[in-house]
Amino acid sequence: MSRRTPTLIGLPYDASSSFRRGAAAAPPLIRAALASPATNAWSEAGIEVVAGRDYADAGDVDLSDSANARATIGRAIAGVLARGGRPISLGGDHSVTYPIVRAIAPDLPRLTIVQIDAHPDLYDEFEGDRFSHACPFARILEEHPSVHLVQVGIRTMTGHQREQAERFGVDVIDMRAWSAGRRPEVRGPVYATIDVDGLDPAFAPGVSHREPGGLSVRDVLGIVQSLPGPIAGADVVEVNPSEDAGGVTATVASKLVRELISRMIETAGA
Repeated sequence: MSRRTPTLIGLPYDASSSFRRGAAAAPPLIRAALASPATNAWSEAGIEVVAGRDYADAGDVDLSDSANARATIGRAIAGVLARGGRPISLGGDHSVTYPIVRAIAPDLPRLTIVQIDAHPDLYDEFEGDRFSHACPFARILEEHPSVHLVQVGIRTMTGHQREQAERFGVDVIDMRAWSAGRRPEVRGPVYATIDVDGLDPAFAPGVSHREPGGLSVRDVLGIVQSLPGPIAGADVVEVNPSEDAGGVTATVASKLVRELISRMIETAGA
């Protein structure tokens, strides 16, 4: 894994969203913010992150056939892996994480997933849909019981989801625990999944489900910058451009993408 190239891949899919759609439009806007002349290519670790040299871009996957989207995503991620890439997926809604991990996990039986999110996304089903963006981690942990899930930023856990967390042995660091000083203890290999609504809407308002009382950009950057290697992959999801006045949230997402690439480069030898 140490020689794998970080590879962006857009997953413009939001057909599994509840309440409000729009996240499918995010991948090109995150890319545009990443390449914007308003910033530069250097990460906070002092690593220059240059497209074509330090990371590849596999483009956006055609997910117009929403009925077969999960299978299409799985094949696309498997293709990135087969070409020697390490996927950094741009969502799209959070349901895309299930087929991503499904493609990655078989070769990594001791995988840890670090999830940044306002919501646990552990429903057995939501509004009759077992593959809703409210359910991906229930599906992942059913199929891959050896995966260890660490959730940070949670502040909407229902009774059912609390039961699910206990059932699957999820390490939940909700916002009360975070504010009290608790931090994730993670061992690699690791997969990072960042639902941008895990941040407080003061920092990232362009999401479908705003939930006050969340993490700051600096909090999330600190988590990313402390991830151990090897990093098997990552995703940044749930940016909704229709709610993102001025592109503020896309800019935050692009910053997180740059720091994820940088951290993959830093830990390449792990």
